[in-house]
Amino acid sequence: MVVLSVLEKGAQTYNGCLYAQPLLTKALTSAFTAGLGDFLGQVIAKEPNINLHSITRYASFGMIVTGPLAHNFYKMLDKVVPPYAWAAAWKRLLIDRLGFAPLLLLLSFYTLSRMEGKDHKVCIKEVQMRYWTALKMNWKVWTPIQYINIKYIPQQYRSLFANVVAIFWIIYLTNKRRQAAAAAAAGNDKTQ
Repeated sequence: MVVLSVLEKGAQTYNGCLYAQPLLTKALTSAFTAGLGDFLGQVIAKEPNINLHSITRYASFGMIVTGPLAHNFYKMLDKVVPPYAWAAAWKRLLIDRLGFAPLLLLLSFYTLSRMEGKDHKVCIKEVQMRYWTALKMNWKVWTPIQYINIKYIPQQYRSLFANVVAIFWIIYLTNKRRQAAAAAAAGNDKTQ
């Protein structure tokens, strides 16, 4: 009973915030879930020390980039392909999968590397090494999720739905990034 009461109160509060400040609410939700995803990724990877700078980078990216972009993308998607249009969900899915997802992934890889203090050339090289593999995995994992999101979730909750699922996606991405960094560091140690 207490848990249900707390969940109900939380849902009411979230809905109130969503109604009053939709962009800010979605940006803060994205910041929280992105930071949580990175934190859980570190825990799962059994990092000896929790990297608060990394969590802050992911949360900042969620707040400044992912939250606002997703909010505006889902609004735009409903205007470009109205819900009553023939095969609306499939058309929206194609726009998401072939347009929004590749751009957001590219922006994520590049921006997060820059936020780590790496220069432009290093960031471009990292993107070139990891992007295609990650994009293919994104298409495999996110396509059914986004179909459900676009087809069945009301527009005001699509960012929330995607953010909750993104916790697991961020765990995957952060661990891939850490593995690549460890492999690069091991390769540098062998050449010295």
